[in-house]
Amino acid sequence: MKYTVVFHRTEEGISVSVPGLPGCWSEGDSEQEALENIQDALEEYLAAVKEMNQTQNLQH
Repeated sequence: MKYTVVFHRTEEGISVSVPGLPGCWSEGDSEQEALENIQDALEEYLAAVKEMNQTQNLQH
């Protein structure tokens, strides 16, 4: 699956977010590093959502 990412320049470097996934963001010293970091954050975000959905399904 593909997600749109948005880069934001800050005083500390580059911040990057995924508008379609609230709260999914990361940062890096360069655009390349920020992109690599957001890929990790995206995987963790989706794994957490999957786990949360599985837990909710077990409770119902």
